[in-house]
Amino acid sequence: MDYFSAVALSITPTSIPFSHLKVMIKLHNFFIFFISILPSILSQKPITCNQTCSGAGGMIKNVPYPFGFSAGCEIRLNCTSNGTVLIGGFPLQQINPDELLVSLPAKCGRPVHALRHLYSHHYAPLATNAILLENCTEQMKNCMIPMTMLRTHLDVNCGGVQDGYGNVSCYSGGVAGVFLDYGKVSGMGCRFLFSGVATEMIGDSAAISLAVQIVRLRWWIPGGCECSDRAECKTVVTPDGSDGYRCECKNGLDGDGYKASSGCRKREDSSGCNPSKYFSGDCGGSGRVGVLVGAVVVGASLIVCIGLIICFIRRRTISRSRSRVNRQFYEAKGITIPIYAYKEIEKATNGFSDKQRLGTGAYGTVYSGKLNNGEWVAIKRIKHRSDGENNIDQVMNEIKLLSSVSHPNLVRLLGCSVDKDEQILVYEFMPNGTLSQHLQKERGNGLPWPVRLTIAKETAQAIAYLHSVMNPPIYHRDVKSSNILLDYSFKTKVADFGLSRLGIMESSHISTAPQGTPGYLDPEYHQNFHLSDKSDVYSFGVVLIEIITGFKALDFSRRHNEVNLASLAVDRIKRGRLDEIIDPFLEPNKDQWTTSSINKVAELGFRCLAFHSEMRPSMSEVARELEQLMEDREKMNIMRGGSEEGSNCSSSSVNIIDKEEVKDDEYDKKDLFDSMDSMKEEKMEDEWV
Repeated sequence: MDYFSAVALSITPTSIPFSHLKVMIKLHNFFIFFISILPSILSQKPITCNQTCSGAGGMIKNVPYPFGFSAGCEIRLNCTSNGTVLIGGFPLQQINPDELLVSLPAKCGRPVHALRHLYSHHYAPLATNAILLENCTEQMKNCMIPMTMLRTHLDVNCGGVQDGYGNVSCYSGGVAGVFLDYGKVSGMGCRFLFSGVATEMIGDSAAISLAVQIVRLRWWIPGGCECSDRAECKTVVTPDGSDGYRCECKNGLDGDGYKASSGCRKREDSSGCNPSKYFSGDCGGSGRVGVLVGAVVVGASLIVCIGLIICFIRRRTISRSRSRVNRQFYEAKGITIPIYAYKEIEKATNGFSDKQRLGTGAYGTVYSGKLNNGEWVAIKRIKHRSDGENNIDQVMNEIKLLSSVSHPNLVRLLGCSVDKDEQILVYEFMPNGTLSQHLQKERGNGLPWPVRLTIAKETAQAIAYLHSVMNPPIYHRDVKSSNILLDYSFKTKVADFGLSRLGIMESSHISTAPQGTPGYLDPEYHQNFHLSDKSDVYSFGVVLIEIITGFKALDFSRRHNEVNLASLAVDRIKRGRLDEIIDPFLEPNKDQWTTSSINKVAELGFRCLAFHSEMRPSMSEVARELEQLMEDREKMNIMRGGSEEGSNCSSSSVNIIDKEEVKDDEYDKKDLFDSMDSMKEEKMEDEWV
């Protein structure tokens, strides 16, 4: 029994006024409350770090622990008289949970060793930064930032050649390490530090965010973890290999997470009683207990009822939405494909396992899957967007178009799923991947010229079918090498009709906002929004150049005026220097037909890439020219065979060479398909089984 309780029992109601007794009870309650919070008050260490920059006009006023402006701060910053926060002598723009954004303005003649001030035992620049340097002994080639970007964003002339950028070089750390190696930067033979560009990947896509005149730093506290009990410790391996760490409060808690600071605490509840309310009489009192309990019960009941009503309405809404989507699929004219349950799709892909992911694009991710009947299929999971209706419309568009076409070189749609607010499409499985993967040698060692030409011919026939046979015509709008799939026998299948649109027969074009893939997009379409069949012709022209060169349609590792493959090819063909960009794997001088056909395909691609659409051939013309090249090869092979059988007077040495060439060609094709079948089986065993 505590002291206050003993006193209360020993005093009779007649010995002390009732009002005084009430005050004693309140003091008793407050004493118990104070004792309960005393340990947490005593456990807090005093903070002797000034974390406020009081100067006027600065962007940052208060900084979080462990940053500050006095000697007691773990990571010390400088605060100027005008309120600017400096780190290493450079303006600090932003403090994030794991990174700092520091301004590195473009400046001529700044010594290169000034970059050293951004390195300390608490922080260092990340390897994703691109550092711009002046007066280097040699031009660096490992920078992902094209010089055209510098001309656009950095209007500074340092007395270089002509436009002022002839003496500016760029250095990127790449993906090999986390931090930028100062030794490598300073060892490049450059005299001055010009500026910096911070780069960052945007999600899972290939897009990159650029912050000009900014450097991104990673920060940490040296040593072992000194985090509070309710915080998580994030370890950091520093540039010199020593240990570092950062603290982060667990979910539901506020604070900085450090023992030396405020640690972590529960989020404050404004409805609770505090000491001031105890003294004012707003808390406690026997007359209020029943009201409080009753209010809690009523409030809890009300919350439960409201929650049940919301759940019921939500279930009804979701049910109606799913019913509407299902009804759209079933009632859409011409759609006869089966609709799969979401559970079956999930089982087929092992819960959409990364091991079964075939690729990710702008509109969805494709997985390999094995249905209950043992059939391997490709499953496209459409990405969720903020405008759900457009999501459904895109899926419906692809289903309607694929349900209305029938061509051996167009991918077949086998079914779909609309459960669990998901839009999923099921296609026939293409085990040999995409044309792009083979051209980039991501699969196999390369494709010989006859196989590439066959793929080009079949692709052209499929697109010509969409343009000329379908009524109204269909414009694919996303023709590219990664949308050209290859089956077991390397037969072509054109895929991805999510962007496709029906053409209007009475008009030569339809107007729509430009959509497609950079590097393949028709420049006239991009300029005036006029979509026509010639937009697909331009994209196919880029594919023809890819087939000849093996280059990517867009590659920032090439020189800035050669980043776009279409521009590079047009320039070389105009100047009669096609041989500079032909893929050496094709052996262009192997025989007369190979040399002639490569040049004819290059000429055809050149015509397809004409800026003005009326100068481009139709897809039907393109398909006929490619078919003619294949027929010429067949005639040549027949003539070779005929000359061997019908002419005994011809030179025996010539006959032997002809036989060997034909035989070698047959064996080459056989070896190619055998090796790729073997590769296909191994990949399926490793990744899917």
